Amino acid sequence: MSEAAIQQDIRLTLGQCPGIKMFRNNCGAYKDPRSGRLVRYGLATGSADLIGWQSVVITEAMVGQRFARFLSVEVKTPTGRLSPEQETWRAAVLKAGGIAVVARSVDDISFLVA
Repeated sequence: MSEAAIQQDIRLTLGQCPGIKMFRNNCGAYKDPRSGRLVRYGLATGSADLIGWQSVVITEAMVGQRFARFLSVEVKTPTGRLSPEQETWRAAVLKAGGIAVVARSVDDISFLVA
């Protein structure tokens, strides 16, 4: 199965989950043919294919209020590897308290669906 097909399955699955909102994050660069300037796009170098949040009701001290927990899903084929920049992104998200997943199938995000 291609990375694009895996990503589409994950997007469709997470799209059915109340409280989860995910966005496709294309990153890269191109050279503007008129100015010759390099134009970068996407959230950040190494950032995941899918980014978003999971709305969570928090405990006793803030009963009834909600917060959004950052979600980062990097989609890879069964043999795909993270680049050093993707490893750095993943570590930063985890350190900040977010969820950072490397997903090779819908099964890898099942804990979000449950």
